[in-house]
Amino acid sequence: MNQDLNYYHLIHQKIASLVLYQSIFVDEVGEAFFKVLSLIHIREQPSIDINCLKAYGLWFKNLASQGMSWQDYIVRKILLDDNPFSRQVQQNSLRDLSQPLIEATQHDLSILNTLYNLPLEAISQWVKEATNVPFSPFIGQFENKDHTFLHQENNWENCLEQLANHYRQHGTGIFAQYKALKWQNNQLIGINQPDPITLTEIVGYEKQKETLIKNTEILLSSYNALNILLYGSRGSGKSSLVKGLLNEYYSQGLRLIEVNKSQLSNLPIIVDKLRNIAQKFIIFVDDLSFEEDNDSFKAFKVVLEGNVTAKAQNVVVYATSNRRHLIREYFEDRPRPKDADEIHHWDTVQEKLSFSDRFGLTLTFEPANQDTYLKIVHHLASQINLQIDKDELEFKAKQWATQHNGRSGRTARQFIDFLQGELAIKN
Repeated sequence: MNQDLNYYHLIHQKIASLVLYQSIFVDEVGEAFFKVLSLIHIREQPSIDINCLKAYGLWFKNLASQGMSWQDYIVRKILLDDNPFSRQVQQNSLRDLSQPLIEATQHDLSILNTLYNLPLEAISQWVKEATNVPFSPFIGQFENKDHTFLHQENNWENCLEQLANHYRQHGTGIFAQYKALKWQNNQLIGINQPDPITLTEIVGYEKQKETLIKNTEILLSSYNALNILLYGSRGSGKSSLVKGLLNEYYSQGLRLIEVNKSQLSNLPIIVDKLRNIAQKFIIFVDDLSFEEDNDSFKAFKVVLEGNVTAKAQNVVVYATSNRRHLIREYFEDRPRPKDADEIHHWDTVQEKLSFSDRFGLTLTFEPANQDTYLKIVHHLASQINLQIDKDELEFKAKQWATQHNGRSGRTARQFIDFLQGELAIKN
């Protein structure tokens, strides 16, 4: 028994010697496991250690709350970890990295490989022997859900190239964990359940969609993509198109950052945070407009036009608006003949009115006519295989548009969702 417990203490020491992947254990599961290790020790006199049993129970509970095995936990944390190796290898090949960095990575992977291979039965037995209880703590092995290369390789020191390719494709840290994020409390926060809409669901504005896709593919190819203003009537699918891009190109390294109008003054800070990340980013501003020439307006100009700092080539701004002129203009803003600074005043007004021209592209979404509206309805109905007569579908769709929010892509979606539920209840 003493030899087994000494081996367990050796594992504890090895975890403490991690040099790059230390943050793997900075969460509820990792901290609980570390506490179990710290409480296991050999006693001179037999005594029951309730604290060690509780630590083991908490560790298992935290694994259960995430519904994952110990092996899945270790692998997932490695694939998400943000450290000098995982960051640098996204920008460089393995042969261009320093040898100490390579050796440090292999050192840590060897330790983590050992932890991966620890069976719960052995851990439970060690806890039993160390705490002097007459029973083995509960053992429950969750099935491994992931089937990555790390699960299939016995010696992780041989996985550097595969690991490097994974980091290049998926990123690390919060950018590997989430496809969509938002700016909140002066930091980026992941969005757990982003809108799942796809580009194939959106019809009726094919030229606008084609241009938006082409510009996004230019961004993903590391060329200079343009900032785009999507302007037009409410419910025409402007926001849905941007969200659809994310779901289409996420696997190619695209991420979306949602920024509210009230946060626009933080845009230069956000761009600087993204500048040296390997992934490509759409900063998405929905329903953009300005009440006056304020700090948000000035910050947005800096991002669109640049300043002394070079433009971040991995970032574009896609903004939607229902107004062609993004800054409100009041009659009192207009210069009067008696104003001595009339020329300069007009310069200010024109700067406000032409702000939308600072985008590289402006895509216009006109209100849907009846043909476009019915085309969208038929397309959405076919995607879910809605069983209804064509004439009846069109009649109900026209009625819905008249009684509700008029003809638009949003109205068509609301109609199809309601009709699908209505038909399901009847059947």
